[in-house]
Amino acid sequence: MNSKFETLKASVQEIIDLIAVKNDREANNKLLEVSEVLDEMLDFAEEDEELREISRYQVLLNQLHVKINGEEEVGGGDA
Repeated sequence: MNSKFETLKASVQEIIDLIAVKNDREANNKLLEVSEVLDEMLDFAEEDEELREISRYQVLLNQLHVKINGEEEVGGGDA
């Protein structure tokens, strides 16, 4: 897509790599940093495609947050 999403993709991969080596503290710090970037991108998004892509990353970050913190998903469950 464009460079800001490529940067996001690399940052998310970094979070996944940190989780893989059991460095949950750094993974959580990086996740918070990326979440802030996503929130800012959301504030300035103008196109529907941008909004959809941001939404995908928000869902992924939520899943990673659950993985890092071992929390149960709220409202989870398969239908």
